[in-house]
Amino acid sequence: MEVTVVKEGKRGVLGLGAEEAKVIVKLLAAAPKEKAKKAEAAPEEKVKKPKKAEKAEEPEEKGDLAEAAASVLETLIERLGLEASVVSEMKPPVAGGEDAPPVVTLNVKGDDLGILIGRRGQTLASLQHIVRLIIANQAKARVPIVIDVEGYKQRRYDALQALARRVAEQVKDRGKPFALEPMPAYERRIIHLTLSDNPDVTTESSGEGEGRKVVIVPRQH
Repeated sequence: MEVTVVKEGKRGVLGLGAEEAKVIVKLLAAAPKEKAKKAEAAPEEKVKKPKKAEKAEEPEEKGDLAEAAASVLETLIERLGLEASVVSEMKPPVAGGEDAPPVVTLNVKGDDLGILIGRRGQTLASLQHIVRLIIANQAKARVPIVIDVEGYKQRRYDALQALARRVAEQVKDRGKPFALEPMPAYERRIIHLTLSDNPDVTTESSGEGEGRKVVIVPRQH
């Protein structure tokens, strides 16, 4: 993997004057060949551990993917000139519900990491997308990976749920639809799920692209 920093971000002061960073990530085609050569050079290693692989093949694979994803993320953060640590674990995504299967989750820890989150979480979403693409290329399959920064997604999730319930009460009392600010698909989904069982209001999306938003509408009884 080759990472080129086109524009270094700025942290700003108390969130003011912050600028997002721009990077170009290039996948190097030589890596798979080198891996194949190593495998050919030591075929006896494959024969020595069949029982271990059969016993816990799935957890090992997930552990390897989590380690690889953490390594990619650490490289990107380092190239951006930031100091942070990455903790990897397997757990259900924040907005996945109680029955959601665990996914590779990477939590970035450090000081003054707002630059990795960006406006409305856009930088964080882009970072997550880049890591997913790189790991999918290595694994030859789509891998669900969630990246968070100092618990930002959990805090945002709680805030969006509270917002949805508060606005729903206002819509119920006034009997008029209310459009929330534009949100990314991930955040719109949280609003829809939070109010899916509400007996007094329903939700719908309107707009296109970055201007797409959730409209909370009173139910017709």
